[in-house]
Amino acid sequence: MHIYTNSNLFPGRKKVIAGIILGVSIILAWRLFVLQIADPSYKAFSQSNYLRYITDYPSRGLIYDRHGELLVYNEAHYDLMVIPGQVKDIDTLEFCNLLGIDVASFESRLLQARRFSRFRASVFERQISKTTFAAFQEKLFRFPGFFVQPRTLRKYTYPMATHTFGYVGEAGPNIINNDPYYRPGDHIGISGIEKAYEKELRGVKGLRIRMVDVLNRDIGAFHDGRYDSLAVAGKDLYTTLDATLQLYGEKLMHNKRGSIVAIEPATGEILSLVSSPSFDPGLLVGRQRTRNYRTLQNDTLKPLFNRALMAQYPPGSVFKVISTLIALQEGVIHENTSYGCSGIYHTRGISVRCRSHPSPVNVITAIQHSCNTYASIIFQNTINQPHFENIQESYAHWRNYVQNFGLGRHFGSDLSYELPGLIATPDYYDRLYGPSGWRSQTILSLGIGQGELGVTPMQLANMTTAIANRGHYITPHMVKAIGEAQNANNRYSLANNIPIDREHFETMIRAMHHVVKDGTGSFSRIPGIEMAGKTGTVQNPHGENHSVFVAFAPVDDPKIAISVIVENAGYGSVWAAPIASLMIEQYLTGEVNRRWFEQRVLEASFLTNTP
Repeated sequence: MHIYTNSNLFPGRKKVIAGIILGVSIILAWRLFVLQIADPSYKAFSQSNYLRYITDYPSRGLIYDRHGELLVYNEAHYDLMVIPGQVKDIDTLEFCNLLGIDVASFESRLLQARRFSRFRASVFERQISKTTFAAFQEKLFRFPGFFVQPRTLRKYTYPMATHTFGYVGEAGPNIINNDPYYRPGDHIGISGIEKAYEKELRGVKGLRIRMVDVLNRDIGAFHDGRYDSLAVAGKDLYTTLDATLQLYGEKLMHNKRGSIVAIEPATGEILSLVSSPSFDPGLLVGRQRTRNYRTLQNDTLKPLFNRALMAQYPPGSVFKVISTLIALQEGVIHENTSYGCSGIYHTRGISVRCRSHPSPVNVITAIQHSCNTYASIIFQNTINQPHFENIQESYAHWRNYVQNFGLGRHFGSDLSYELPGLIATPDYYDRLYGPSGWRSQTILSLGIGQGELGVTPMQLANMTTAIANRGHYITPHMVKAIGEAQNANNRYSLANNIPIDREHFETMIRAMHHVVKDGTGSFSRIPGIEMAGKTGTVQNPHGENHSVFVAFAPVDDPKIAISVIVENAGYGSVWAAPIASLMIEQYLTGEVNRRWFEQRVLEASFLTNTP
C-alpha cells in the first residue's frame, strides 16, 4: 500500500514549533545574560560560596627615638569577618559563648553586616585576643560565613609621649568616602605623628583569594595565587625624641598641670614634649579604646588636651626678651640706656608695679631683675616713634617683629593640631576702642607679656631657640628620619631668619645669663653648666598664677633650649625654673646629682590649686 505524504500539510505547525523553540532560546539567553552579566549579585553569590577574599594588612611602621630605641611596635590580633550570604544553620548559642557576646548582639551585628553587603566580607568582631582566637579557630568550620583575619595593634615600650605619638583608630565614613584606599574596618592615624605620617606608616594592603569547601574550610589558593598581591610594610620612623629625657620630664610633671618642650637649637629637633596630666597610650588601643576614650574625655583634668601645642597663655615676663630686642633693633635704646625704678610706673592714669631690685637699670640689669618699669618705658617709646603716621602703623610694625619669632602663627611642622596663639591685630583694637581711641598706654600691658597675647609652650621654646641661635630657628619637628636611620627627613632644614642684628642677640644672651647667674633664676643654677634663662609669672584671673621659665645651655654652644609652664604654681623662679634646670642637667650630663633639688620638685603637687 502506498502512503502519500504532503510536506505542505499543516504548514502553520512548523512555524509554531519553531517560534516556541526560538522564544525559549531567547528567554534562556536573556536569563543567562542577567545571571552572568547584568546582575552581578548572582555572580557575587556564586563566587562568595567558594572564594574568600582576604585583605592582608601590612605591619604599621615602627617608631624609634633619636638613639634608635624602639618606642612603638605591633602585636598580632584578629578580626572576625562575616559574609552574611553564607551564614546558615549555625548554633548561635555556641557561637556567642565562644565569643563572649549575647544573642541580641549577634543578631544586631549580622543585620548591620547585611546592610553593608550580603556578599562582601565585613568586620563582625574586632581585635579578638590570642586566647579567644585559639578556641574559636578549632570550631570555625561549624560557622559557615565566618572567617578570621589577622591584624596588628600598637604596643608601647614605655607609657609615655602619648600626645606625641597620637593614636590609631578606625577610619570614619568621611575618610572612606574621600579616600579609596580605606575600607570599613581599616585603621588610620587619628592624632600625633600617627596622623602626620599616616601615608608613610600605613604601608600598602595586599590581597589573597582563597578557595573554601562547603564546610567553609580553606582548600587552597585560587589559581595558585596568580591574582594575589603582597602587602608592603609601612616605613619606620626615627623620631627626634630622647626617650630618657621624655620619661624624666613626665616624672617631674607628675601631679602638675602644664608642659615641657625641649628643642635642639641647631636642628629644630624636639627632644622632649611633655603635656601633663597625661595617660598611658595603651588605653587607646584595642577593644576598650572607645570606653577608655570616653572616660578620659570626661576627666576634669583634661588629659587628652595637648597643652604643649594647644594651651595658650600670656607669656608674662619672658616676653620682655622680645620686646627689648625690638627696642634695641629700632634704636629706641642701646645696651647702656638706663631708667630709674621706684617700684611703680605711672603714665596717664596707668600704673605698673615692679618687684624690689637695684635702681637704675639698663638692658642687662632690667632683664636680670625682670623690671616692669623698664619694660613698660621701652615698649611705650617703641610704639610712640615719631616717624610712624599713626599708632596702627607703628603697632603693626612691632607686631611683625613678634611674629618673626614664630608667635601668633602656625609653624607648619609635623605636629598635629598645633594652635597659632594670639597677637592682637590693629583692627582688633580699632574695633574695641575706635580708630582714634587707643594709644601706647592703652596696650601697655603687652610690654610685660600680658594683655592681648596668647602663646603656646612650643612657641616659647622656639623663641628661646631663636635667641640661642643668635637670630634664627629651624621649624620645630618630631621626625628625624623615615624608613632607615640614615634617610634624613629634609622637610625641615631651612632657617627662619629674624630681622634683628646679631649684636642685639648677644646682648640679650648676656642678660639672660645674668638671670641665672645672679638674678631671678639664680636658685636654679647648675654646677659646671653655663645656662641662660628668663623667669616669668603669668597672671591668672581664675586662680593662682602660672609659673613660667625659658632657658638654653650651654650659653656659648647651645645643645638644648627649653620652656616650662606649671599652671597655678606661682613664681617662675620657684617651680618652672627648677624643672627646666633638672631637664638640662639630665640631658647634658646623663644624670642628676642635685638629689635634694630633684626630690623637692617630685614631691610638689599643684592639682589642688586649680580652680
